[in-house]
Amino acid sequence: MNDQYSSDKEAEQIARRLRQRQEMKRRKREQERRRRIIRKCIPLGFVTICILVLLGSGIGLLRESLKNKNKIQKAELEDSTIADVIQNMTPQPEEQTEESGGKKYAANSEKIYAAEETDSTTSFDGEILSEHAILIDTSTDTILAKRDAMSTMNPASMTKILTVLVAAENVEDLEDTFTVTTDITDYCYTNDCSAVGFADGETVTVKDLFYGTILPSGGDAALGLATYIAGSPEAFVDMMNEKLDQLGLSETAHFTNCIGVYDEAHYCTTYDMAMILRAAVDNELCREILSAHTYTTSSTAEHPDGITISNWFLRRIEDKDSGGTVLCGKTGYVVQSGNCAASYAEDSSGKGYICVTSKASSGWCCIYDHVAIYKKFMQ
Repeated sequence: MNDQYSSDKEAEQIARRLRQRQEMKRRKREQERRRRIIRKCIPLGFVTICILVLLGSGIGLLRESLKNKNKIQKAELEDSTIADVIQNMTPQPEEQTEESGGKKYAANSEKIYAAEETDSTTSFDGEILSEHAILIDTSTDTILAKRDAMSTMNPASMTKILTVLVAAENVEDLEDTFTVTTDITDYCYTNDCSAVGFADGETVTVKDLFYGTILPSGGDAALGLATYIAGSPEAFVDMMNEKLDQLGLSETAHFTNCIGVYDEAHYCTTYDMAMILRAAVDNELCREILSAHTYTTSSTAEHPDGITISNWFLRRIEDKDSGGTVLCGKTGYVVQSGNCAASYAEDSSGKGYICVTSKASSGWCCIYDHVAIYKKFMQ
């Protein structure tokens, strides 16, 4: 791949990305080491683990904290390992923040999402045509209604929700650049993928890749984002499946690509996709991208005015009477899954809902199914 870069500037970019990936791997190894320590020590009880960990220079601080209703107070500890363990034992999940353009994006990478059926959970009747569907109340994490929601299906381009979620949790600079390769453009052409329209050899920003992955469902942007983050699409898919495992979805979900190209081994349920969208909505960067109606990519030599792209699902549903406001959305289509979509909406009180449908006969049918579902339950 280094052969594709001839200038010193591009060489520096490659070196910087390699350093970033090495640092990311180091952080992951360190996080895993901490988790192993916690898993081994938790069964001994909170007080016991604190006493064992803080033997030595920090034990005095722990005893003082335990006297104060067992709350560990902020203190400077000489032993960094002890400080790290204490931090991992606090109730809040560890946050990773990424700053670009004055904004910080937090990634709740350790949170597990789940929704439960209740006695009030109903089945969708004749109000929708999609063969698979689920509606979740995000304020109570309950399943309000479903139709064959636990059967596996191909998520098509809804896959890209997980693509941007994994990328958002690992990105460091949205203004960094990436050069689109022939392998990327050829893959999109061969597999008949939707595309932003980036040219072979065009250098675009990472921010462009994020928006291009979601709004026009660009396969070129998704492959570029995966390559930028992990070094190759294959390595990025490994990260996607690790994220599925973190979310508690690996028993019914497994992805083989970052785009949604059909593969028998590429599958999930509508419930799984609802949980993926739930996590994405909680990520500030992902939510910003999933809620954008239009976006114009940065100016390049190939596209001096940029490329204006749109999320047509949001633009087409925004004037429909859904009983609330549909804020985020991502569609998908392959022959095997029909038209599908995942969306997030809020009612007039700000209460949130997530809807996922699959196997509709057309794009408009998919949109009107979401409208019907939201209107019935939000009103």
